[in-house]
Amino acid sequence: MPADRAPRIVLAEDSVLLRDGLVGLLTRFGYEVVAAVGDADALLAAAAEHTPDVVVTDVRMPPGFQDEGLHAAVRLREERPGLPVLVLSQYVQRAYAAELLDSGDGTGVGYLLKDRVGQVEEFVEALRQVAAGGTVVDPEVVRQLLRRRRDPLARLSPREREVLALMAEGRSNGAIAKALVVSDAAVGKHIGSILTKLDLPPADDTHRRVLAVLAYLRS
Repeated sequence: MPADRAPRIVLAEDSVLLRDGLVGLLTRFGYEVVAAVGDADALLAAAAEHTPDVVVTDVRMPPGFQDEGLHAAVRLREERPGLPVLVLSQYVQRAYAAELLDSGDGTGVGYLLKDRVGQVEEFVEALRQVAAGGTVVDPEVVRQLLRRRRDPLARLSPREREVLALMAEGRSNGAIAKALVVSDAAVGKHIGSILTKLDLPPADDTHRRVLAVLAYLRS
């Protein structure tokens, strides 16, 4: 994407009220919404026509209100593996999160609950990370994944569990250190210990590390 133009977004949301609100919000923060549509077929058509930099879509859309938006997003990422996609969901759907994270080339993907849109700064920061190729998963999704995998995580200390949850949210080492009021070096040691205890290969790239952790949690 050229640095001298606004990121171009295709937005898919069946609620007219929320769709219009998102258009206004995204425009306010410097994005160009090139298409705002209300169903999955229109999303696929708009993405083909406009070749957006980012796609933002609801999971449940007409006609069946099941997972049409998600499947459209996965299809788009199959066609363009590096296409950043941020999916919004009303509820935590573990299977939806897993399918999305497995799509494309594993970069530029996010899964947020719709309530997060109301927390404007968090939502915009999540979109920025996804557009830059990062991975962002809603904290509530992370918490539910952690609860489902309680036994395999028994080897972790309480502090390591906190660090793991923040890692899975896509936070950098510096952000984790700030949240927990510890040093960057302490965070690095905790992460090394977590990767060892969970038998995960160490990785220098933060994005790959988060994907590895999430892959373990949802296995």
